[in-house]
Amino acid sequence: MQKRILGLLIVLLAFNITVRGQDIHKFHSIFIYNFSKFIQWPAAYKKGDFVIGVLGNSPVTRHLRSMAASKKVGSQRFSIVSYKNPGDIQRCHILYIPTEQSSMLEECKANLTGTATLIITDKPGLGKDGSGINFLIVDGKPKFELNKSAAEERNLKVSTELAKLAILI
Repeated sequence: MQKRILGLLIVLLAFNITVRGQDIHKFHSIFIYNFSKFIQWPAAYKKGDFVIGVLGNSPVTRHLRSMAASKKVGSQRFSIVSYKNPGDIQRCHILYIPTEQSSMLEECKANLTGTATLIITDKPGLGKDGSGINFLIVDGKPKFELNKSAAEERNLKVSTELAKLAILI
């Protein structure tokens, strides 16, 4: 319970910090890791590594790999996998699609049909287009949209704590 509260505090602090340049990638990686604490995956996804996939080449990958060296998601180790294109995507808990790859959202969603994968994007409008979480910058501060129905369609349960922090769409 204390870890959950600490994670929530980290997310809250991140919301109050103005982000510039490369810092946004570090914040996105922190958010992605902390989102894992506020989403419940089906029982079949609680075995083995907790896998975060990143589509394309993104600086977020480096930050996530650094965190993966010393952190866990619950009792699961977490690993980071880079995918060059949507056809390469294997089962993962979270798939991050950076802005540069955003045109591939529809193909990713199609390839992940029937999986409990939280899709996280980074471009205005993609939350409404079906990603579960979409990062935004509002007044220079990191925010995120939550498409709760998109997450629920993938058999994911979003905590009320996370929903309270989000811009609901």
